[in-house]
Amino acid sequence: MNIIRSLGGEPDPRIPPVITAKDASKPFDISVDKIHDDHFVERDGVIFAGAHLIIDFWGASHLDDLPMMERTLRECVEEAGATLLHIHLQHFEPAGGISGVAVLAESHISVHTWPERDFAAFDIFMCGDTRPEEALEVLKRVFVPRKMDIIEKRRGILTNEKLL
Repeated sequence: MNIIRSLGGEPDPRIPPVITAKDASKPFDISVDKIHDDHFVERDGVIFAGAHLIIDFWGASHLDDLPMMERTLRECVEEAGATLLHIHLQHFEPAGGISGVAVLAESHISVHTWPERDFAAFDIFMCGDTRPEEALEVLKRVFVPRKMDIIEKRRGILTNEKLL
């Protein structure tokens, strides 16, 4: 299942939605019903590797602040209940954009910013007993986007054919 939501505007018409939610101000509910031994999760009877959030922020602030970005990624990891392995961030001059990744035992959070356009692209993929929606809430609170587009993708969905 893919979910595309937009805050401050309509979903991007170039991205074909499977499910479009009208109210992006409400937090995502990515709760899981069961965690399997291999860290796959089960929600609504569907077993999958984890939730992948693809996030575009428009009209965001602090996108060239490298220390703030690192603190924010660390807070995202903590709030999501994930395990941080490594953070690598690169600050580009003269525009001041930042690209980087927080590598997690449960996967990753990546970021690419264009401060000259007040735009940031975040990618959150987590498996197991984590709460990626909490990381999203941290990003929203820190960077205060005027508009955002979010796609949720369930990765590694197990079907009967894949179980044979």
